[in-house]
Amino acid sequence: MKIGIIGDTHGSQQAMRKAVQLLPPVELLLHTGDYAPDANVLETLTGLPVIKVSGNCDKDGAANPDEIFERDGFNIWLTHGHRYFHHGEVGELAWWAHRLETSIVVYGHTHVPMAKWYGDVLLVNPGSPSRPRGGSKPSFAVLTLNAGERPQVEFFELPVEAQKPLFTFCAECR
Repeated sequence: MKIGIIGDTHGSQQAMRKAVQLLPPVELLLHTGDYAPDANVLETLTGLPVIKVSGNCDKDGAANPDEIFERDGFNIWLTHGHRYFHHGEVGELAWWAHRLETSIVVYGHTHVPMAKWYGDVLLVNPGSPSRPRGGSKPSFAVLTLNAGERPQVEFFELPVEAQKPLFTFCAECR
């Protein structure tokens, strides 16, 4: 199974359209929050099911703060992440993953693409297609799952002109 991962889109329809143009064939999309309603745009653009969570810049009720689900024998925790790690210590998500009995954590918030194993837990952040940080480029990711095999993550970079957000919901997102 191939799963597209995008988040921290912050309302940039231009970035989402560019990501959809570059998206390889996938069966499901995940949106890591910060602007959770963008998941509806992605669903319309692709016709694919989208699982979404809310982020620190989303209004209350935009989406659940966390989603846990199973695909191809892997328990996946989708979260924006801002509630679970402090001072940039994303490794704290691995501790929570053990408590939640999940083996893959898909998160956002940092706007920096990353795929890293913390023991037996894989942490995946797709970066941001509209507001990259930390010297990264606009990006999204694809997670490949095959039962009994180690998950694989591939990152896709967007052209720089795709990173113009249409609007922002909170001052701390700037």
